[in-house]
Amino acid sequence: MTKAVIINGDGKTCSSIIGPTGPEHRRLANKVMEDALRQANLSFEEISCVIATGYGRINVPFADRQITELTCHAKGVASFFPTARTAIDIGGQDAKGLKIKNGKLVDFVMNDRCAAGTGRFLEILVDTLGLKIEELGNTSLKSTKKVQISNTCTVFAQMEVMTHLSQGTPLPDIVAGLHDAIATRVVRMAKKLKIEPDVVFTGGVAKNIGMVNALKDNLGLEVLVPDEPLLTGALGAAILGKELTLKALAEGKPIHEKERRLEEATFFQAESN
Repeated sequence: MTKAVIINGDGKTCSSIIGPTGPEHRRLANKVMEDALRQANLSFEEISCVIATGYGRINVPFADRQITELTCHAKGVASFFPTARTAIDIGGQDAKGLKIKNGKLVDFVMNDRCAAGTGRFLEILVDTLGLKIEELGNTSLKSTKKVQISNTCTVFAQMEVMTHLSQGTPLPDIVAGLHDAIATRVVRMAKKLKIEPDVVFTGGVAKNIGMVNALKDNLGLEVLVPDEPLLTGALGAAILGKELTLKALAEGKPIHEKERRLEEATFFQAESN
């Protein structure tokens, strides 16, 4: 997914957009920004600073800065929950554990090498289960005895699920087992950071109530979830953009050259049309 957040000088959100990334990252970056500007009733020239983050940040040609998603996530999490000390982010491509102190990232661990332990693991298996991705959470709540999914490889886990189905294992028990398998792997990874409360769960998988419960069970701690867990990184990027703008104003230095900014605006409009 690609997200965009625009905030004003008071830190209030003017617009927020979430959309599927698709294959044309550069064109989509323009479209998402265009949609966000339209929602906020702003022109591109009125934006003081643009921060690009995430895997596709190099495909945002009109950005003033590129900042890693780890730093942006930490900033976004702290804006939602100032008492956060640990953040666990599970998305479609990776899973991350963040250590946060005074609203800043101090350490992290990441799994970006294997689908197991990420949202992609669930996306691959929903077809086998005959469910939609948004049905997984409520289905798992009906479980009375979750099964153990022992395979760490997504392909072999899929075969294991098919075996359980053929044996007549109740669907809710299988789904609960899948949630537990992901939570177990992610918590094992995050424990390298020495997990401390408050713990915040972000990313698209945090919308799944079954995964929230599985994470709580494996941590033995309460887990906080933002109202929109997909926007944490984009919001953090916007806040960092505001901080850079205020710093530049205080120092009497421009964030960007006027001529370059006009070129970017022209380029943006041409790409979007």
